[in-house]
Amino acid sequence: MKNIEKLSGLKVGFAVCGSFCTFSKAFAAVEELKNFGCDITPIMSFNAYSLDTRFGTAQSNAARLYELTGKTVLHDIISTEPIGPKKMFDVLVVAPCTGNTLAKLALGIVDTPVCMSVKSHLRNQRPVVIAVSTNDALSGSAKNIGMLNNYKNYYFVPLSQDDCHTKPFSVVADFSKIPETILEALEGRQLQPLIFA
Repeated sequence: MKNIEKLSGLKVGFAVCGSFCTFSKAFAAVEELKNFGCDITPIMSFNAYSLDTRFGTAQSNAARLYELTGKTVLHDIISTEPIGPKKMFDVLVVAPCTGNTLAKLALGIVDTPVCMSVKSHLRNQRPVVIAVSTNDALSGSAKNIGMLNNYKNYYFVPLSQDDCHTKPFSVVADFSKIPETILEALEGRQLQPLIFA
């Protein structure tokens, strides 16, 4: 990975939405960024922060993010609104980003902690890195991915179909490419290829 030293000291907001099956990948990405020297602030959507699922309890997931970052999880609109005014982050990562959040971001709807984080962060024209994880990426969410891909300051982690035979519309980003995507986004470039087999 080129220019990896640029990650050291980088202020990163890491927002987690409710695609619970990819939480382990998100936590691994947080740990990797931490090992590269990033200063990470965790953020969780209402659902990610409050719902117990077969992939873990809400309490254990929030605790894991605290353990990895050493910081309390931002989980409401009040705590995420100051992100922009205080210029808290150099880059904001949304991983996983659900179809619901994609739609809200594409349409400018700000009624969750993650959407407020993005809105507030974008006021400084700083990059937002999106790691898609949704079963309708190639159907209902396709137009929203297309819209965001055409907006300034949005960058996508390379993605692919995760199970094309049984879930033909489902797409998941390659979370291991989050650091590379961040480095390219900081230079105003989309990491390529965006879609891989």
